[in-house]
Amino acid sequence: MVWFWKNWQRSAIPVLGHIANNGPIGVDVGDDAVKIAQLAANHKAVILLAGYVHKQPRDIENGSSAWQRWVIDALANSTSNGRFRSREVVASIPANEVFIDHIKVPSDAGLADESKLQELVLTKIKHKLPFEAPGAMIRHIPAEENNAVVIAIERKIVDRHLAIYENANLAIKSICVWPTALTNSYISFFGRRKADLDSVVMLLDIDSRRSNVVICRHRSLLFARSISIGAEQLGDEQTVTRLVVELTACKRQLSSMYKKAQVERLIFLSAQTPDRQVCAKIAKQLEMPAQIGDCLAAVQVADPQKAGIDRREPQVNWATAFGLSLA
Repeated sequence: MVWFWKNWQRSAIPVLGHIANNGPIGVDVGDDAVKIAQLAANHKAVILLAGYVHKQPRDIENGSSAWQRWVIDALANSTSNGRFRSREVVASIPANEVFIDHIKVPSDAGLADESKLQELVLTKIKHKLPFEAPGAMIRHIPAEENNAVVIAIERKIVDRHLAIYENANLAIKSICVWPTALTNSYISFFGRRKADLDSVVMLLDIDSRRSNVVICRHRSLLFARSISIGAEQLGDEQTVTRLVVELTACKRQLSSMYKKAQVERLIFLSAQTPDRQVCAKIAKQLEMPAQIGDCLAAVQVADPQKAGIDRREPQVNWATAFGLSLA
């Protein structure tokens, strides 16, 4: 297989028309930071209005009362200075709190009856859930060839996040899961050619503590998985190889689910990796064409001094926050 390396930071062109005027504020609550961004569109480009990163203090445990107060303060302080142009938020739940599975839906399952389909989905996954099924919020995303991507989140976690935004005086427009946010960033910034409409791509979003994987055919989500290997661990060859093994397993599972879907290229939707050589090693071991997709390089900044984002900070990953604002 021919392998090549291309830096998409230089070739990414802002897309037009995916958001009208100001988009909502995208809030990416991750394992170790909160990233907040709002995008807007004019006749020529997608523009970054404002964005902030708040690094989580090491002594605060995720999900604790102290963590909730810290997130509330981070959101309130960032959105009260007038740089954001609305109070409407599209939020995400941290990847480690989202359960994702993939199921086959029989063609005669009565797809028109939503209640029957939901019952079928629950039957197929309830024995796999890491929490009690009665306390879960479960949604499914129809995919190709009678497959579906199932998303489940514990209800008390959703309630906890809703309370955070209420206390920060923000209005929730919707909660958008991270696979959808990454797909939004891809199709808006890096999937704009006519040939991209039918191309199956693997999106790899390497954050500090985990790597999130999406396989999609443009807007059609086919597969998603979160892997507990992040940029902080990718300094040695053994860990890089472990990540490659996990990614190979994702490709293998995709092949077992879809006869008509074959991954054509790998896109790194982050700037979190320790260096470009790590990306090159991952792509080479996977024997896949690969590209870097830096979302920050794909937008114009309305006012660099007021936007709140420092382009000299290359280790900030904006893929999810931007995708949320594009929702």
